[in-house]
Amino acid sequence: MTDRTKYLVGAFLVFGAAFGFALKGIFIKSAFQYGIDSISLLSLRFLFSAPFYLFIIFRKRLKEDATPVISGKVWLQVAFIGFIGYYVSAYVNFLGLEYISANLERILLFIYPTFVLLINAFLVKKKVSRLQWLALLITYAGIFVAFLRHFEAHQQKNIALGAFLVILSGFTYSFYLVGSDKLVSKIGTTRFTSWAMLSALVPTLIHSFFFNRLDIFQFPAQVYVIALAMAIFSTVLPTFMFSEGIKRVGSGNASIIASIGPIFTIVLASLFLHEPIWAEQIVGTILVLTGVFLVSWKSKK
Repeated sequence: MTDRTKYLVGAFLVFGAAFGFALKGIFIKSAFQYGIDSISLLSLRFLFSAPFYLFIIFRKRLKEDATPVISGKVWLQVAFIGFIGYYVSAYVNFLGLEYISANLERILLFIYPTFVLLINAFLVKKKVSRLQWLALLITYAGIFVAFLRHFEAHQQKNIALGAFLVILSGFTYSFYLVGSDKLVSKIGTTRFTSWAMLSALVPTLIHSFFFNRLDIFQFPAQVYVIALAMAIFSTVLPTFMFSEGIKRVGSGNASIIASIGPIFTIVLASLFLHEPIWAEQIVGTILVLTGVFLVSWKSKK
């Protein structure tokens, strides 16, 4: 495979992953129409995803001549990172979508690279350049512009609460990204992704047990079709497509290619959920993507 072909395949994988992640909000909003609550839907998502991740783990073990020895401390770190990055982040994200539109959710969630930058600046003491500070200003100005028309849309109840929950989701996911760097180098991308995702299943089911005694199989059949589709097309496939894409094009290029995600969501939400597209939303999205692009480009340069 030539370098050009390798790059094109990688770009296609990242592009496909961005499309899969963009579908998530559409699946969630569609399922909510049938009366399911956030924790039940999240439980179904992880339950339907788990067999795929287990299959990938065992398949990888069979292909390896020797399984690497991993300490208990590392496994605890993986479990904690999975808890923060997939259970906490995903749950507050699902809750946020009870209050705001899918296209606004994707715009808000996509600012997580700015959180990564700030976490590294304050905790890891990485220097932030003037261009990166400008990028942060552009990004948050875009959020403000995207919000303007939404506050006028009185049909969206508790929009401030929904926005806070989605931003909190992006913030907790940023800790997952910052903490995953060293762990990936120790146990590998595929193994880390699989176990981190599986480690979120247990707290999710415990939460569901206390919330509704795990009574998650009494919804209309459409809910389970949507949950299965979300597990396959917005969870399992995108996570591994993105990882494989990064190997071929690099994390910096992958971040830039993946910036198409919010555009996908805006179009899909308009087509399938009949959410309106406003000029302020388009301008705000462009500003956010510009800011995130500058953050990602400068960080990886």
